[in-house]
Amino acid sequence: MNKLGRALLTTTALGAATVAYAAGIERRHWTLRTATVPVLSPGARPIRVLHISDLHMTPNQVSKQRWVAALADLNPDLVVNTGDNLAHKDAVPGVLRALGPLLDKPGLFVFGSNDYYAPKLKNPVRYLLPSSKTKRIHGVTLPWRDLRAGMIERGWEDMTHVRRTITVKGQTIFVAGVDDPHLKRDRYVDIAGTPDPQAALRLGITHSPEPRVLDPFAADGYDFVMAGHTHGGQLRVPFYGALVTNCELDRGRARGVSRWGSHMWMNVSAGMGTSPYAPVRFCCPPEASLLTLVPRPVTPGQGRNEGARFGAGADMM
Repeated sequence: MNKLGRALLTTTALGAATVAYAAGIERRHWTLRTATVPVLSPGARPIRVLHISDLHMTPNQVSKQRWVAALADLNPDLVVNTGDNLAHKDAVPGVLRALGPLLDKPGLFVFGSNDYYAPKLKNPVRYLLPSSKTKRIHGVTLPWRDLRAGMIERGWEDMTHVRRTITVKGQTIFVAGVDDPHLKRDRYVDIAGTPDPQAALRLGITHSPEPRVLDPFAADGYDFVMAGHTHGGQLRVPFYGALVTNCELDRGRARGVSRWGSHMWMNVSAGMGTSPYAPVRFCCPPEASLLTLVPRPVTPGQGRNEGARFGAGADMM
């Protein structure tokens, strides 16, 4: 075999191995990412927030359901779910099983595009195109109202286009949220205005971290915004990072804690799932985030990602 033939064979073998790893191992390598974020008012007591996003659940994903349910053992003070829970019309029971023990904790949620509509098979090259260059293709309508009812029945609060004050660990948190910007369902005007300046935390929630939503949250004086949608890029290249974010957010902030402007912080969850039609992750394992919120320093500091804890499982596909 000549050199060219050997090179092609090696390249093909490496490509096949990479796809097998991305599809068969990493996408089920459940990960807990932890971070400390200085967003509370001076003198406030730390608050532990569990951030869950982008489950993209199908009925038979048993190991994912068990791993998410076990997160209740972390005993968070607050759970925030930033949407895209569903990927199948029969997935509501599986999502509620996964969230079951967490629904006993104080919880907030907004929905994403894949709570409203099922994914559809599409050309995978579309994934690598800028979000502004692609046209959204809707699948069938999903039973998001049933999911919403199940969450609300257990005490979680729907933050879609509302402003609320909640109490966590005896401290006041002012919260506002918008509907999914990816579907252009957001109406920030409905929640616009200065949040309670006396609150220990002013928190914004959105599914897709679009700059057109982040900017008014920052301008109104919110301390922290939580989002999902990006899947952390889903496919990441070592020393380069995410290839795309599937929104207008820059690649450097595709996952984790970062600053937005001079005052506001945000956390973008890489999420727990994938579309059934693109079941691969590379250098970007599925994750939930446990965020320890602490008081702001006198001099603005930097958020500190503390690392990740990993667990493995095998979905019954």
